[in-house]
Amino acid sequence: MKAIVVTDEAAGMAGMKLVERPEPQAAINDVVIQIQASGFVGTELAWPSTWTDRQDRDRTPSIPGHELAGVVTALGYGTTGLSVGQRVFGLADWHRDGTLAEYVAMEARNLAPLPGDVDFTVGASLPISGLTAWQGLFQHGRLQAGQSILVHGAAGAVGSMVTQLAREAGGYVIGTGRAADRQKALDFGAREFVDLDNDTLEDVGGVDLVFDVIGGNIQKRSVALIRAGGTLVTVVGPPEARPAEGAAIDFVVEADRPQLVEIVQRVRDGRLRTNIGTVATLGDAVATFSSRERRSGKTIIRVQP
Repeated sequence: MKAIVVTDEAAGMAGMKLVERPEPQAAINDVVIQIQASGFVGTELAWPSTWTDRQDRDRTPSIPGHELAGVVTALGYGTTGLSVGQRVFGLADWHRDGTLAEYVAMEARNLAPLPGDVDFTVGASLPISGLTAWQGLFQHGRLQAGQSILVHGAAGAVGSMVTQLAREAGGYVIGTGRAADRQKALDFGAREFVDLDNDTLEDVGGVDLVFDVIGGNIQKRSVALIRAGGTLVTVVGPPEARPAEGAAIDFVVEADRPQLVEIVQRVRDGRLRTNIGTVATLGDAVATFSSRERRSGKTIIRVQP
């Protein structure tokens, strides 16, 4: 099969290559998926799991990518809940070969059925962004109707999902980003927008929840805005600052079939819009990742025509 591999952490994107690899085999509780579309997050090349296994052993050349939509082609021993020929989407294991390939083997529990009226490209754009937003808001942030939430990067792949889900849940969303992101963030449901280059973040006043995808000084300034009993939720590692009278939580998104089902149902009935930026083929993927002309939103690789 064709797959993109990385071999040298120091080389970054420049070390990516399109090569031929053996098709994977299904282990116990696995399925093999013929991938139709894959999502990619550029920061994957900085994640330790891209380069080493759970015992910290080198696993290169490794295949990056963790989001996918495709069709089940084989079942491992003991696998239940899915069938050969079924359309699925989901989140591949961090420490195993990923989804920038024509096939992937992964645990069946990390997948959910993809309804026939949802395009593979859309399906592949949902797992990381959708699950990160869902888990950050409802499991870790415990968002309640009527609360205010400051969403950093509100026009991005994750932030746009956070904005929409928070708005649907009855939250008052204040989005942030660059000036060019203002209208997009408002279109996704933000009630207010803060241009981080030109506006004063502190003018926002108090909020109940901060959803942080930036870290650094922006995170520190945002923490000061959190009301007593409020929460900072971040996906950029252990927080550098904590609210004086609240909680600070950093988390790594996890695969969850029921949550994927909830997310895709919202896409089907129009309550949730995906945020796809650049779409490219597997053959053009390496050049696309290295290009500075990619649009904001999720980068999707169409593996099959």
